[in-house]
Amino acid sequence: MSETLAGRTLIMSGGSRGIGLAIAMKAARDGANVALLAKTAEPHPQLPGTIYTAAAAIEAAGGHALPIVGDVRSDESVTEAVRRTAEEFGGIDIVVNNASAIDLTPTADIAMKRYDLMQDINARGTFLLSKLCIPWLRKSAAGHILTLSPPLNLDPRWAGEHLAYTMAKYGMSLTTLGLAEELRADGISVNSLWPRTLIATAAVQNLLGGEAATSRSRTPEIVADAAYVVLTGRRSGEFLIDDEVLASVGVTDFSQYRTGATDAELAPDIFLDSL
Repeated sequence: MSETLAGRTLIMSGGSRGIGLAIAMKAARDGANVALLAKTAEPHPQLPGTIYTAAAAIEAAGGHALPIVGDVRSDESVTEAVRRTAEEFGGIDIVVNNASAIDLTPTADIAMKRYDLMQDINARGTFLLSKLCIPWLRKSAAGHILTLSPPLNLDPRWAGEHLAYTMAKYGMSLTTLGLAEELRADGISVNSLWPRTLIATAAVQNLLGGEAATSRSRTPEIVADAAYVVLTGRRSGEFLIDDEVLASVGVTDFSQYRTGATDAELAPDIFLDSL
């Protein structure tokens, strides 16, 4: 078990804001190397932060950042990102599959370009980045793939509510299930992590209910703190929930992660039945 992430090299898809940036910052405080593969090179009017502001924050926190402008949907782009990361830092220890697209439109109404986008970023992007990093993870003393995707749950409710999105997210989770078994003999850990509640991100603000949803959310730091516990351990093949991970190491007061009043009712995240 590695007690810290000092000296470890992470490559993350996305990471210019939200949960991905929070995980990167947590690793940076240990002195980790963090490569970010993301498209956000220029500021967006509705989405704060770019890959360069994220890199500056990582450096300021004590980490070493490598911002790579690219697209997880492109074989050439991901191949180049993996090459540059290994060249810059001498290897790769951790893959964080963070990039994700969301559209909850019902099947009859969703545009196929939105379906394709979710499949390409979520399922295919996770598979591709993980696949290309395997040779480097095999060389690491603590190789780990962590994917931000939900537990696999065949309750028809989730497919029935938003089939296209469910298929894309479950594709990420199937990658965890398969790679955990495929890479077990190599000593590479593979896990998925998902939040118990809505997390106050731009996606929740812009797509899932605005301020009303944000006020019933937790901050990205709860996922980052849980990810840190997972990445400094050696469990594998598990579908983990953020507050359960923290409770396993003695953290049971989650009030620090609240965005709204402590007596406000929290909203469970998608794919979880209850709090």
